[in-house]
Amino acid sequence: MKHQENQKYISLKIKEAKKLLILSGEIVILNFLSILPVTAATEEPVLSVVYGQENANQWTGISDRLQATGVKYCVIPLNDVKSAADWGDRRVLFLPNVETLTPTQAIALEEWMSKGGRLIASGPIGSLSSPGVRQLLRSLLGGYWGFSLSDTQQIKPAKTNIPGWANQTGLFGKVRGGVVIPNDMGTESPAVWNSKDNPAAVVTTERSTFMGWRWGTDTASAAELDNAWLKATINYYFTALPPSNRTKKIAGGSQTCSTNVAAAPRGQGISSSPLSPPKTATAPISRPLPIVKPPSSQEAIDQLEQRVRLDVAPNSNDPIDTNQAIALQQELENLIGRVESAHLAVLTDAANVGETISGQKQFSRHLDNYASLPVKEQQTQLASTKLGGLVMGKEQALAQARVIAKNLPQQIAQKNYALARQQWLLAKTSLWQQFPVDQKLAQPEIRAVWLDRGTIVRAGSKAGLAQIFDRLTQAGINTVFFETVNAGYTIYPSQVAKEQNPLIRGWDPLAEAVKLAHERDMELHAWVWTFAAGNQRHNEILNVNPDYPGPVLAAHPDWANYDNLGNMIPVGQTKPFFDPANPEVRQYLLKLYEEIVTRYKVDGLQLDYIRYPFQDPSAGRTYGYGKAARAQFQRLTGVDPLNISPSQPDLWQKWTTFRTEQVDSFVAQVSQQLRQKQPNLILSVAVFPLPEIERIQKIQQNWETWARRGDVDLIVPMTYALDTSRFQRLAQPWIASKQLGATLLVPGIRLLSLPTIGAFDQLQLVRDLPVSGYALFAAENFNNDLQKLFNNTQGRVQSKTSQPIPHRQPFQTAAIRYTALQREWKFVFQNDQLQRSAQKISDFNNQAEVLRSALNQLATSPSPSKLLVAKASLTRFQSQFRVLMSQELKSNSYQVKVWENRLVTIERLLRYGERRVQLRSE
Repeated sequence: MKHQENQKYISLKIKEAKKLLILSGEIVILNFLSILPVTAATEEPVLSVVYGQENANQWTGISDRLQATGVKYCVIPLNDVKSAADWGDRRVLFLPNVETLTPTQAIALEEWMSKGGRLIASGPIGSLSSPGVRQLLRSLLGGYWGFSLSDTQQIKPAKTNIPGWANQTGLFGKVRGGVVIPNDMGTESPAVWNSKDNPAAVVTTERSTFMGWRWGTDTASAAELDNAWLKATINYYFTALPPSNRTKKIAGGSQTCSTNVAAAPRGQGISSSPLSPPKTATAPISRPLPIVKPPSSQEAIDQLEQRVRLDVAPNSNDPIDTNQAIALQQELENLIGRVESAHLAVLTDAANVGETISGQKQFSRHLDNYASLPVKEQQTQLASTKLGGLVMGKEQALAQARVIAKNLPQQIAQKNYALARQQWLLAKTSLWQQFPVDQKLAQPEIRAVWLDRGTIVRAGSKAGLAQIFDRLTQAGINTVFFETVNAGYTIYPSQVAKEQNPLIRGWDPLAEAVKLAHERDMELHAWVWTFAAGNQRHNEILNVNPDYPGPVLAAHPDWANYDNLGNMIPVGQTKPFFDPANPEVRQYLLKLYEEIVTRYKVDGLQLDYIRYPFQDPSAGRTYGYGKAARAQFQRLTGVDPLNISPSQPDLWQKWTTFRTEQVDSFVAQVSQQLRQKQPNLILSVAVFPLPEIERIQKIQQNWETWARRGDVDLIVPMTYALDTSRFQRLAQPWIASKQLGATLLVPGIRLLSLPTIGAFDQLQLVRDLPVSGYALFAAENFNNDLQKLFNNTQGRVQSKTSQPIPHRQPFQTAAIRYTALQREWKFVFQNDQLQRSAQKISDFNNQAEVLRSALNQLATSPSPSKLLVAKASLTRFQSQFRVLMSQELKSNSYQVKVWENRLVTIERLLRYGERRVQLRSE
């Protein structure tokens, strides 16, 4: 009886609260009070839902479920969003299944969330957006849509119980969705998929929740499960707020959020004027939103890229969780290590290796006093002593950064979040100023740059091109990826291709470039678009029809590839593609590449766009339905691939495998045929650094297979990031991979919007990891500041002989790099204060000398027996290295790891050389 009375009392109060709020002219969420504590019964939780072209055909299901939850809502048309205010003034925003955001919209969303907005998202949000948008959304959402699951799976609670998330039964059940890849910092997973390794199905942060399925669609999940997650998420964000903040709107947000015909085709929500009857909504088909095109303004991309960096706001007092604290501390310690590693390379390369560090002891005593102060007084002390100022020396900056890194956990534990961020940024800035950017430090390595079509066109003549090559030579660049085939056009007058690029008139840039490169002891590799046959953006430059498919497809329409809706260019993309299964396409491309490598003395060929366009099978967007591919697959299986879907896992896997094998077999064919014509040709591929399974599903690009088979010499992943920690997270999995055989990996660094010192930091990381070089994208972003930096640190020394290039002279490179390692060890042993016995130092030097001798003999006169001796000596030395370095490991673990990485680089060079270099028998 008492329970029933309480229920009646609560119901009465709820009705009274609703009437009061409606009469006061406020927008409310009906029935939402049932999922909030009774204390919140008079508060005003309001939800805004985003409607766009991409979820228009799902809107019936979305609006039906929103109404079934009892959560009243208003609707924001995505196409109207141009600024932060346009996301509205409601506290919570729901983005269901929206896959394309413009840079302007993404930046506006970041600003809106910084003012206290909370975001709920579902499906592969932003997956069709530009790379910069996707990176920004990763930081806002705490993760990204990795790949779709091939069948329905069970969602279950994570093993770790997350406060604020109730593990009620309604949240878990059968769902068809995708794996969400969480970020390293500040992200938790309240639900996981019941499959191998339990990948995340939902990720949440303090300000966002990301559900890994298309909310509101019957093919993905049941209505009851969708509704339970939406209620739980809204409840999570409103109960997490102090009662005084729950009714506060987002400052500066627009109040316009209604249910007009264009905005809310189904479901009526609550209009902005609650005293007037809600307007009748109609189906979206009558007033479709315009197609959202990817951004065409490079300026918008630049603006976005500038903001995609580690989110450490200097004056923010927002809480820092444990994961964030660990990540910040680790990044600072790694940066200290990179600065020290760079200076060690300089010292051991310079004539005066006995550089003094006078004043260090006195400064260390000062830092001891500083470290003993209460953390609240440290900021004042830092400012008063100018420890972070421009006058600080290297040793002082390193010592200060170590103190800050050591104190970071204590400051965070004491909730001094703003001070922790300020000092972290202070240390980073100070350390960046200490990089030795005015002295030579680089060992032999691949230093490649993509020389893009735009820069070639602007050069305009042999003289203009010579100026570019002069600058690259001075900067120490030794390998140029020269854009030779772009959007179906060749940069040179071809007898095979239909048309030379119309922007090139009266000269042959490829012939000139080969000559200019070789005169400067540089390699010239022809960079070609493989299966991408045209480009809408290039059409704009040429002032031709935007839908022009390029000269080759215009002449041979049967060679075209299509998506499952019959589009040559997938929605949201800009390039038509060839059908890799078409024998005539393959024959044409092989003939074209043979012309390039035989008519011109190029040193290598790089395959770009060696893949299919991006797809999302779970969203019904797939590609590869060219005439030849459909016929071949039907002969193999008896089924037209247009008639199958991911819901047929066996057939769908066969279709995915079929398309992947078209790319695999073409790479093998290119390698075999061209090496017969030019045995010394270096074959490289520009590839996406996505996880292998995801990559095969989305673009059918399985480059690990090409590497293991020995089809290619260089794998160049496009690991583009605007800060070093992100770059490391992108590149390191592939650098550490054991799946690449003897193929060398060369990480790509994007120069666009990258600070000059940030570029150097990424280069230093590359030099500290087990790789043999890097590739810079692109020459058009190679500005004067970068020119000066490269001239000073790796520029050509005036001498009769150039440094060896690893992919051309791997054994000589290995010997020189090992000699540099020995110099570093000797310098450290002579100058640090660790107590080592003379016997241990002697044993170490003896073993190191055995390896040096073996590598030098191999470099001087390569042979199978000398290679065997060198490999055996290296293996023996590596196995004992940590024991020999046990004392150094305690005092400087980062540098020991760097040395281990460089030994791995030497090991990989020997493996690569064994495959590439003709070894004479003795």
